[in-house]
Amino acid sequence: MMTVPGMPRQCYACGMPTVLIIDDNAAVSVALEVLFSLHDIEALCAASPEAGLAMLEQHAVDLVIQDMNFTADTTSGEEGTALFGAIRDRYPDLPVILLTAWTHLNAAVDLIKAGAADYLAKPWDDHKLIATVNNLIELGQAKRALQQRVQVEMRQRRELERGHDLRGMVFQDPATERVIHLACQVARADVPVLISGPNGTGKERIAEIIQANSSVRNGPFVVLNCGAIPSELIEAELFGADAGAYTGASKAREGKFEAADGGTLFLDEIGNLPLAGQMKLLRVLETGRFERLGSNRERQVKVRVVSATNADLPAMIKAGTFREDLFYRLNVIELRLPPLAARPMDILPLAMHFLGPEKQLHPDAQAALLAHPWPGNVRELKNVMMRAGLLATGDAIKVADLGLPAAMPGNGSSSDDGSREPDRDAISLALSRAGGVVAQAAAELGLSRQALYRRMERLGIVRP
Repeated sequence: MMTVPGMPRQCYACGMPTVLIIDDNAAVSVALEVLFSLHDIEALCAASPEAGLAMLEQHAVDLVIQDMNFTADTTSGEEGTALFGAIRDRYPDLPVILLTAWTHLNAAVDLIKAGAADYLAKPWDDHKLIATVNNLIELGQAKRALQQRVQVEMRQRRELERGHDLRGMVFQDPATERVIHLACQVARADVPVLISGPNGTGKERIAEIIQANSSVRNGPFVVLNCGAIPSELIEAELFGADAGAYTGASKAREGKFEAADGGTLFLDEIGNLPLAGQMKLLRVLETGRFERLGSNRERQVKVRVVSATNADLPAMIKAGTFREDLFYRLNVIELRLPPLAARPMDILPLAMHFLGPEKQLHPDAQAALLAHPWPGNVRELKNVMMRAGLLATGDAIKVADLGLPAAMPGNGSSSDDGSREPDRDAISLALSRAGGVVAQAAAELGLSRQALYRRMERLGIVRP
């Protein structure tokens, strides 16, 4: 059984959800017990703070409902405050609902600010109480599932880092980890790999990881940007040229295939390779043989080819600008690297990596980074952080230092009372960052949990 830190000993995989009622009024406890039994919720009862704390040590509970007063001759709520403090110290993630009379209202409000989940005035509304309890139980289950998932992902990441050379790549998002894991797997096979994805996402770093974990890890890693070479020179760049092969070729030169012999050749922006170069490339991929420009002597090399593109190669094939046979030769294994906006858990770790240890990120700056769409991906983020590090006057990077619009997740459509409500995109982004935990997303959006549920229902948003 996995134990979640800060929670009482329990098994979440079995039985009904369980609520602990701590109240010295037996009539209150019985009424709540009956109410919960009608809704398939098990209730445990304790008549004093001491008994309640002892019960927490022994029993599985998902939630606590506690009275604010346990002494007949006082109405200050001090006993309830002390009990809440003891529960919060021992079980910081356990939700607590306060049952309060009007005389305890101020104390209950203070405890809400200190972390209590909610408070209900006596006499309570049964429907509201059940709805609140169900929401909190669901939230607790989601949090535990998220914690377990994070623990599994962290363990997998540690195993990945221990067993492979990741070339210092900074990542936390599961989407990135899946690509890296697959890159390490295919690295062992001597087959061509095509890495697709938008510009600036880190395709060359993935190619380096493939090289570093392959059988030719000790060989050269040679890079050719096919989009930066004039079409008339691409053949000489790939295969080399003898002296006099073209105007200005005063001496023989080695091509990228020769330079990469025994290692890896990374062909970046392969979609920009002209058709004549594509035909020559196809031949060397099939045979490992080629001739230098201006030479009739055939040369033999053994090179692992990894290519990358941000282009839609199938569409280029239909348009006649990319050879279909070359595509299938390059695309034995395809790795798709998503844009930075699709792997939001990478944004802050990358930002801090580019910023360095001397600077910190103000919370508002973190929110702005998470809200930005990053059309330039990791490359854009690196430039933003380098600029912010140079322009910031203090130790903390603020929103103004980034040169980006401040994150305003509460912006959206107007409600009936004229206030601004978050729109679909703002809610979806907040839910994604919160791992589907509605309470956490609601806090970010400046809403109550119930208000966010209502807004999601109106917009037809399903929690991820």
